[in-house]
Amino acid sequence: MAKSSRAITIQSMPKMTESSSSSSGRSSNPFQEHGVRVVRNNEHRAAADCLAEAFRDDDVAKYFVRTPDTQTWSDSKRWEMHLKIMRSLVLAHCYKGLALTVGPHHEAVALWMPPGKTIEDRLTMFRSGLALLNWQLSREGNHRFTKEFLPLLHRTKSEVLGDLDNNSWYLVYIGTKPAARGKGYAKMLIEHVTRQADASGHVCYLESSNDINPAIYRKFGFETVKKIQLTRGAKPIDLDVMLRQPVSRDIPQGVHEIEHHGQTMKTTQTSAEIGDDSH
Repeated sequence: MAKSSRAITIQSMPKMTESSSSSSGRSSNPFQEHGVRVVRNNEHRAAADCLAEAFRDDDVAKYFVRTPDTQTWSDSKRWEMHLKIMRSLVLAHCYKGLALTVGPHHEAVALWMPPGKTIEDRLTMFRSGLALLNWQLSREGNHRFTKEFLPLLHRTKSEVLGDLDNNSWYLVYIGTKPAARGKGYAKMLIEHVTRQADASGHVCYLESSNDINPAIYRKFGFETVKKIQLTRGAKPIDLDVMLRQPVSRDIPQGVHEIEHHGQTMKTTQTSAEIGDDSH
């Protein structure tokens, strides 16, 4: 379900340095040592605020809150609805998926769905607030979100992946606060998972609604395999469906592992050389 509101921009930056570790020379949390960590349930609002800001002007984000039947809504009401969507999505991924962040104040956030996981069980839908969006969105906004957008993404993912539909990594959302762009945060959040996918032999999947980003994602090994459209608005919104095949490689020295929802995540520090906006 990932979209992109702005391009990921390429620019160089100094090599990253390791965070401070314990007196024994080893960090108690490998994610914290290397900048990337799992978002806890009680910080989902801060993580969602990051994504909401990153996608403030995204065409897909506006697609659900700028509809013919919301013309009387104030900008603040639209923003609150936008925040509710993001907070529900982040919390759902805290419960059943994988929500990652980097930076001291949630400067960038990525929502990944690991192989064999789903946020669509009834309990997660209600606990996260996703089920409540049926009543909180306007009638047209709800139709676009639940009757057009989600079914289109599900159907397309199933068609593209086939038997691998439930055995792949899915990048649902990734975004960076405007003030934190250009520091390589998006690259860190992507490569922490693509390395794990390479090690386990899993494909990675995403959708992007920004026509600039596919060229950037190709640098991570993604290729466009299909194009789809949202068509209930004044003009169609195009999305690129992209797939990344696993790359066979030896796991480098310095790799760390962390267990999350039964998934062993391998992480390592990189010298990030890609700046980032949102996906």
